[in-house]
Amino acid sequence: MIRLLVTLAALAVPSFALAQAQVAFGSMQQDTRAPVEVTADALSVNQSDGTALYTGNVVIAQGQMRLAAPRVLVVYAGGAGRIERLEATGGVTLVSGSEAAEADRADYNIEGGEVVMTGNVLLTQGDNALTSGRMVVNLETGTAQMSGRVKTVLQTGDE
Repeated sequence: MIRLLVTLAALAVPSFALAQAQVAFGSMQQDTRAPVEVTADALSVNQSDGTALYTGNVVIAQGQMRLAAPRVLVVYAGGAGRIERLEATGGVTLVSGSEAAEADRADYNIEGGEVVMTGNVLLTQGDNALTSGRMVVNLETGTAQMSGRVKTVLQTGDE
């Protein structure tokens, strides 16, 4: 928590350049080998290109992580029946532990253990909030790298 506050305090200094910040994300590291559970209103499978399109109230669960979006394209690895990546669009919410992030889009590379969120990224950690244009979450280390125009709002505890 102290590392996060020091990082956030450094970001509070006005800057005209694009900023980068590394922050903790998720109260635990994510096992990217855990089963992936997908629920949705509809499913369309395309055997020719190895994809499955889930639409309507899509929720993806893997271990303690939850990803929700209106539309998620699942891309399978070369006929092996193994999921290669998930492409979530239309307004995405990613929750891990007590932290949550929102963005226009999220691409989850399962084998790489990385979620790339782009477009109006908002990360909330308790009462604090960070915004940026892009956030890369490393699920194995439980950290995230935010880039673009990064803005931080820190609560002081006073009302």
